[in-house]
Amino acid sequence: QVQLQASGGGLVQPGGSLRLSCTASGGIFNSVAMGWYRQAPGNERELVASITRGYITNYADAVKGRFTISRDNAKNTVYLQMNSLKPEDTAVYYCNYYPRDLGYWGQGTLVTVSS
Repeated sequence: QVQLQASGGGLVQPGGSLRLSCTASGGIFNSVAMGWYRQAPGNERELVASITRGYITNYADAVKGRFTISRDNAKNTVYLQMNSLKPEDTAVYYCNYYPRDLGYWGQGTLVTVSS
């Protein structure tokens, strides 16, 4: 079974930056598109950004121009650089396959944007 381990979250002030990492163990990382998702309290999980195996990226309108997704296939890792963070970015962030997720989720990493 593929294991997804996200890390890098924390408390940051508005306007600050964080870099999230997610490493996949097992599976076929190099052959699939990956996505970063987030779930804020009381909200549905939503897609934030995706990257294909050919490094084509797409972003939700809410984060376009502020977040950058990247991947390192040698390390089975996908990253999310988050700049100009806003309080509304507060959520638990997860990575998973995209567009069809694995059917289960890792623990995610909590990002809190607050002064």
